[in-house]
Amino acid sequence: MKIGETIYLDHLATTPVDEHVLAEMAPYFTDAFGNPHSSDHAIGWAASRAVEVAAARVGRLIGADSDEIVFTSGATESNNLALLGLGRRIATGSRRRVLIGRTEHKCVLACARVLEEQLGLAVEHVPVDSDGFVLPRALQERLDDDVLVVSVMSVNNEIGTIQDIKTLADLTRSIGAVFHCDAAQAPVATDLRTIAEHVDMLSISAHKMYGPKGVGSLYISHEIQEKIEPLMYGGEQQRGLRSGTLPVPLCVGMGAAADIFGRPDIESRRAQLRLKKERLVDGLIHAGCQVGVNGPAGESSHPGCVNLAFKGFIAEDILGVLQPRLAASTGSACSSGIPEPSHVLKAIGLSSDAAESSIRFSPGFGTSDQDIDEAVELVAEALAKLSDR
Repeated sequence: MKIGETIYLDHLATTPVDEHVLAEMAPYFTDAFGNPHSSDHAIGWAASRAVEVAAARVGRLIGADSDEIVFTSGATESNNLALLGLGRRIATGSRRRVLIGRTEHKCVLACARVLEEQLGLAVEHVPVDSDGFVLPRALQERLDDDVLVVSVMSVNNEIGTIQDIKTLADLTRSIGAVFHCDAAQAPVATDLRTIAEHVDMLSISAHKMYGPKGVGSLYISHEIQEKIEPLMYGGEQQRGLRSGTLPVPLCVGMGAAADIFGRPDIESRRAQLRLKKERLVDGLIHAGCQVGVNGPAGESSHPGCVNLAFKGFIAEDILGVLQPRLAASTGSACSSGIPEPSHVLKAIGLSSDAAESSIRFSPGFGTSDQDIDEAVELVAEALAKLSDR
């Protein structure tokens, strides 16, 4: 898809709001604007029903009950509530170890540091292989009855690795530990309809799945809700797990977005998305670009994510030349204004130079073949221009 003159290939950063989602949200900004926690009149009741329906739709996406869904401001808050909420409530017990995948999102890594520094829990990073997979054996070697929680993301946000969450979760739960999964990138990538059977907590963000920014959810199984300490206190909304007035239009939007992934055509849309990704890689190779693919290939990778290393170039330079005609991302972190190589790419064995030469391209459902072909031409032109400098 194009935004003005820019070809947008950064859907893992954020997606546009689907037009049907926007249409469902619209009335709740104006006519149906009630506070869902106003329990004394019909306007409040209507807003409350809308939130309940939205929670049921999100629950249906992952195979959960509506009262296991807690609306948050996004996946970052969901991850914080899951890990810090669990740690602060039961950190005084015998389970003092936390295991997280080495390629987790920065917010999960940050939560782990807080658990370590403020609560004295021991945090261990489970290594991954060269494609970013947490190997069951590597996890099993670290599991013992002193492990409190294991957190592994379902689909990596930089290289698209789709983990075998069922196997990892089953190993974790077999020793009585809690399994948390950051699934922010998962709805577009894979079928989630039964994932709630295998995990204890799961984080999702609406704006990664064609819904609005500013809302997400945390699935918390009935069995462990009493083990979660809230991050925010107030009017005891959402069963006391997350107080505060819920943004009805955003909740409705997230519910509508969740329904997209239950439509009969979703698998064909994922297949078409994968073809767009493959068209991009094949096009760059045929154009003479020297590229290497970081991460897995085939069905074990996100259909709309490919991370490419351009040997001999710096990714920031390529993206700079491409502006404003093509939007993609390095996926690297920036701390205090100092660029750093991606921790994900370093974890799968890339050198700093290789990591700094890598760009993540992520087409979306609205990306056309023409968009891909134009992107190939633009990247080839950018590389030629940089080679002449």
